[in-house]
Amino acid sequence: MIVTNEATKIYEIGGNAVFALNRVNLRIEGNDFVAIMGPSGSGKSTLLYTVGGLLTPTKGDVTVDGISIYDLSPNRRARFRRENVGFAFQTFELIPYLTALENVMIPMYLSGVSSQEQEERARQALNRVGLEGRALHRPTELSGGEQQRVAIARAIVNDCKILLADEPTGNLDRKTGEEIMELLCQLNGEEGLTVVLVTHDPAKATHANRVLQMIDGRIVEDRTIH
Repeated sequence: MIVTNEATKIYEIGGNAVFALNRVNLRIEGNDFVAIMGPSGSGKSTLLYTVGGLLTPTKGDVTVDGISIYDLSPNRRARFRRENVGFAFQTFELIPYLTALENVMIPMYLSGVSSQEQEERARQALNRVGLEGRALHRPTELSGGEQQRVAIARAIVNDCKILLADEPTGNLDRKTGEEIMELLCQLNGEEGLTVVLVTHDPAKATHANRVLQMIDGRIVEDRTIH
């Protein structure tokens, strides 16, 4: 499903080359649930955004579902992301003046889906994350956990194959965070999504079946836990 070949990301800072990713070779199979851990600045989010088509590597290659995504034009890569990859972020990234339903409809609007189909599929996605009764509420009327569920519904509404989650429980209390992790497990186990999770929390990583440890832009440990 996801393969990186010598993926490297270099930033020039003060005349020095800083390796955010350093020759990363990684293979993630379909229906995997992978947690990426490591200290701040270790390259976790850089790796996530690189495999998701958001951050072009300086060197190396990233293949998703057999397609070398950085060989695509920017427009074709954006379309590929919309159709295959969903993103969930720590800060939810919801538009405050739109309802939950309207927030979830955004990816379909960008894909040119008809208004009727947008609403039907958005309601289905909200149902999948347990928010069928909150569709017309705006983000300020929702709890943090509900906002993250809306963000996940938005991520999966185009029937993506891959869900990339960057610290999705970072702004939530422990109980709510566990509920979000259970939702990710459900999407992975029952619906077959490939889930890649960035987290600082070892307890959250135990929900995955595989844990990668990163230091200084490199994967230093790759272990299967169940």
